[in-house]
Amino acid sequence: MTANQVLITGANRGLGLEFTKQYAADGWFVLACCRHPQSAMALQTLAAAHGNVKIHALDVGDFAQIDALALQLKHESIDLLLNNAGVYPSSSFGDTNYSEWADGFKINSMVPLKMAEAFVQHISRGQLKKIATLSSKMGSIDDNSSGESYSYRTSKAAVNMAMKSLSIDLRPYGISVVTLHPGWVQTDMGGSNALINTQTSVAGMRKVIADLNLSNTGNFIAYDGQAINW
Repeated sequence: MTANQVLITGANRGLGLEFTKQYAADGWFVLACCRHPQSAMALQTLAAAHGNVKIHALDVGDFAQIDALALQLKHESIDLLLNNAGVYPSSSFGDTNYSEWADGFKINSMVPLKMAEAFVQHISRGQLKKIATLSSKMGSIDDNSSGESYSYRTSKAAVNMAMKSLSIDLRPYGISVVTLHPGWVQTDMGGSNALINTQTSVAGMRKVIADLNLSNTGNFIAYDGQAINW
């Protein structure tokens, strides 16, 4: 059996870089995607140290680039599509940047579905046939007790629904889908006061992904394995 292959978006820093590190260390082939490979020094260093990491330029906000990469990789089999790229559009009541909200909605909510549409045949050829999308507990309507963050919360609530629908539509292809909450992580987005480091978050999410199959597809799961209410 050949080694598994994962395609990771936003692989140049934070959780995406840590996913790349851990999967590469375990012998996976990693298709590491980011907007500007030439300035992604940490990712370049990682790829130079591992022959199983290949960097691809991809601005996920440009759907034509997504289609072009899918065509470029048309002969590849992808065991796991990992939708990691995301943004944090800030907003508070009375001070909402609606243009930034629209951009954030595209990246956080629409891109994961676009990636699935573009790469569904690649995933269908894979051994594992899995799609994992990073969301956030801030997208849980049930968990919202503090308000604010309209743009970010709604973009994550939307991708939660999109991935739930995707899990149903892709079941006939044998593809399983999970939506992940990484926890409050010490990254550029999470800040230095966050509760856990990237290593802990990614190791936990990898276990959730490893346990994913058609019997538990369509769930919203935290890095520690706990189910999150929608």
